[in-house]
Amino acid sequence: MPATSALAYTADIAEATRPIYERVKRVIPAVEWPFHAPLVHEINRLKRERNAVILAHNYQTPEIFHGVADIVGDSLALAAKATQTDADVIVLAGVHFMAETAKLLNPAKTVLIPDTGAGCSLAESITAADVRLLRERYPGVPVVAYVNTSAEVKAEVDICCTSGNAVEVVESLGTPRVIMLPDEYLAKYVATQTSVEIIAWKGHCEVHERFTGDEIREFRGRFDELVVIAHPECPPDVLEAADFVGSTARMVDFVADRRPPRVLMVTECSMSDNVAAASPETEFVRPCNLCPHMKKITLANILESLRTLEPQVSIAPEVAERARRSVERMLAVKPR
Repeated sequence: MPATSALAYTADIAEATRPIYERVKRVIPAVEWPFHAPLVHEINRLKRERNAVILAHNYQTPEIFHGVADIVGDSLALAAKATQTDADVIVLAGVHFMAETAKLLNPAKTVLIPDTGAGCSLAESITAADVRLLRERYPGVPVVAYVNTSAEVKAEVDICCTSGNAVEVVESLGTPRVIMLPDEYLAKYVATQTSVEIIAWKGHCEVHERFTGDEIREFRGRFDELVVIAHPECPPDVLEAADFVGSTARMVDFVADRRPPRVLMVTECSMSDNVAAASPETEFVRPCNLCPHMKKITLANILESLRTLEPQVSIAPEVAERARRSVERMLAVKPR
């Protein structure tokens, strides 16, 4: 069990964490902060002692995202920035495939995932054997894997992509047809943005697939001046009902640049909280779907992971070399 019981909320900790709470007070009630603050304070102290950095995905809760993270963003940002740190230890506050990606790009560093059960429905929807069968069925057709896949799957494909660079990656291959896996809805969205024929796999994100177009239209009827922005992992009827479709990074930029008075962000709950903390002039309508895997990462297990330097992420060398090549090819694709 994490040894957190000895951590008390003192006047010194209240003062030391006051600047952090100022950033999150719109989304974390004051009554909750005394429970978070001692953990936040101890994690930030232990990071310095361990020469560690915490990488946090946009779907992490605000006390993690704003309280202890050093690097934040979507999958592409975390993958790119993971290569730039000189820390000895990387703690991935996200899901397992993200920790694997960080390890692929930092093979000499200690990479920790605070809960090995933090998985992903997309990553679990396809195996390396499935990719080999697809290659037999479509000989010569290049395979693009969403980063939401295991290292074993990445090792079998030609190149990786994220929701933010999927179109650029597909077009960089210079072929008339591409296999894109595992997210069917992302593949269908990419197909509307390019002339390349997309052969899709039928994997879905268990968070985004629950949204519906009818739900979006219902919210429009209840809220005036509502701007709807949606992630391309959502079903096609949701994307058709949205005003803007983009990756998590592009959704964040949309709110920062456009400053809509009222926005519905069709993605995981905590992302709305994290953007709302930095956008006080925007009202956020929340049709909330939580990712059960992301929520397995907590302040308590981040602290325990830093204390014990466990659980560590390891990848078989013969898999890592091939998977790393697919990720590095993605990072080399120039954005539009």
